Amino acid sequence: MAAPAAARAAPALNLPPPYSLVTLRESGDAHAHACRKAGQAGAGTLVWVRRFDLVEFAVVLEPEEPLQAARRAFFCGMNALSDAIAAHCPPERELAFSWPGTVVFNGARVGGGRLGWPESCSEDAVPDWLVFSAMLTAAWVGLADPGTRPGATALEEEGFEADGPALVETFARYLMLGFDTLSADGFDPIAERYLARLPVRKAGERRGIAGNGDLLIHRPGGVERFPLIDAVREPDWYDPASRMPRL
Repeated sequence: MAAPAAARAAPALNLPPPYSLVTLRESGDAHAHACRKAGQAGAGTLVWVRRFDLVEFAVVLEPEEPLQAARRAFFCGMNALSDAIAAHCPPERELAFSWPGTVVFNGARVGGGRLGWPESCSEDAVPDWLVFSAMLTAAWVGLADPGTRPGATALEEEGFEADGPALVETFARYLMLGFDTLSADGFDPIAERYLARLPVRKAGERRGIAGNGDLLIHRPGGVERFPLIDAVREPDWYDPASRMPRL
């Protein structure tokens, strides 16, 4: 009899409490699995897919705010993801975000983050759960010449020595730190750290995060708003056909 796709065998990651690990086989989908099981699994459940070519994981959150504001937890996840990458990357490499969830490393797209929530939850109700998930291309498979994809890169190509498990473990610790900051100091420090990784501001431009998570760009002529909801539900860095970061 084949083993189940999700196994709670001996942990392959060294995660601090209160995380609990769910490991999926290579064919698993961390985001879909976490969203499907979030109601039963509870906060701190971290779903990780075992594969060498992709760093893929998702974590279940239980917010205390209405959905409209709770989505801002996405920025805690993105900050933790960037901090984990920065902790393991070679020195003097640029790490940035493209709004809202694309991770750009050394000038090329390497993956990103997205957010899931109960579809039946109204904007002014507290959701039972949120799921922050991320994917990073770890290594090219079946691509003879990576130079044919100048807009994308892989961790291996960029000289990372840390493996996927180390990145996920580091992410988990930085995420806890981010939520500690949120609890103690509010959302402003989270927003500032996220906004600092967006492209350099133009002269006279001021940026902020609205109460519902939208990006606000203030210019002398007015304010431009970039909605968060659709951009994190169907991120442009993700290819649903291959279930991989776009090449």
